[in-house]
Amino acid sequence: MPTTNRTKPIHSLTLAGLLAAAPIVQADADLVSLGKALFFDATLSEPPGQSCASCHAPIAGWTSPDSALNAAGGVHEGAVAGRFGNRRPLMAAYASFSPPLHLDDEEDHFVGGNFWDGRATGWLLGHPTAEQAQGPFLNPVEQNLTDDAELVRRVCAGPSGGALRAWFGESVCANPTDGFNAIAQALLAFESSPEMNAFSSKYDHYLKDPQRYPLTEQERLGLELFEREDKGNCAACHPHTPGPNGEPPLFTDFTYDNLGVGRNPDNPWYRQSERNPEGAAWRDPGLGGFLKTVPRFADRAEENLGKFKVPSLRNADLRPSEGFAKSYMHNGAHKSLEEVVHFYNTRDTKPVCERIDAPEPGQNCWPEPEIAANVNTDELGKLGLSAEEEAAIVAFMRTLNDGWIPPVD
Repeated sequence: MPTTNRTKPIHSLTLAGLLAAAPIVQADADLVSLGKALFFDATLSEPPGQSCASCHAPIAGWTSPDSALNAAGGVHEGAVAGRFGNRRPLMAAYASFSPPLHLDDEEDHFVGGNFWDGRATGWLLGHPTAEQAQGPFLNPVEQNLTDDAELVRRVCAGPSGGALRAWFGESVCANPTDGFNAIAQALLAFESSPEMNAFSSKYDHYLKDPQRYPLTEQERLGLELFEREDKGNCAACHPHTPGPNGEPPLFTDFTYDNLGVGRNPDNPWYRQSERNPEGAAWRDPGLGGFLKTVPRFADRAEENLGKFKVPSLRNADLRPSEGFAKSYMHNGAHKSLEEVVHFYNTRDTKPVCERIDAPEPGQNCWPEPEIAANVNTDELGKLGLSAEEEAAIVAFMRTLNDGWIPPVD
């Protein structure tokens, strides 16, 4: 997602207030239905034609449904033709479990928030997903609406207007702030619903009954390597065990990391001179860039440059067809799970592509990090995995796709 920040005052109708008025928000089918209608409504952009689902489609695991785009720059064009963002879309599913952005005093690192850089903090509305849901509507490189009043006008005049008024009251359409926050509440309800957070993967079935739904030998090896600190060490950032009350694992700890990923030269943002005056010299600052705008955390900005949200691995390989391309990392630089795992395994054992002749990224080199500061060298870069072990980890990650149908007994 682009780094454009929405600058709005603290709203009069907070999410906490909405929840107090409607304490069974996520259980109410009518509110979930309203949120779903808004999520798929392509009239809520200027010009019309782009919805939330345009970048977060269920057929691709609630992320980009454009195979050709994924295979190249990885970022989406907004409602205005020729305007592109600078980051690939994060998966919308399971994002609603993220807590508000905060500094963990014990671990001394930031946790929570939404968007790759955490700027949907949850500080204004009480929930990061509600704030994230508002952002794209007003972002000029996404849905490009002029302001919250225009969004509320369109919703209230459209097919969802009656449902919005029925839930939040007739006055909700008269006050742009209240209407804007009510729309966020409805979207939060849908994004928190079982439809988007299905927990229906093969691994979920395995956790419930490993005897009835066993993993294959390769998948079991992948799981073992995934959790071993001396091998894959994936579980360090992607916890894979149920919670204390049996809650399904989310495969993210909601923290931030600089993985040392190189730039994606196909990203059209480098050629968006109107909004990116730095051109090809631009480097994505990640969390550190956002923290610079927060007075109480500005002194932590430098140590967080180049860090991005640890995504959930759920649905990482979910796609509508075998030949459909997906992209990975904040900028879409990597194009397969095999490439991602190989990068984690060999980042520090191959030379830098920019320093050798005839470079072949991923084969005989890796591109230099987009931002060299703060690269995580403790948990990845030289894992010592064999090709067989890399393949096993990929096989395990493919058990995390929702919609798995158990074989007939």
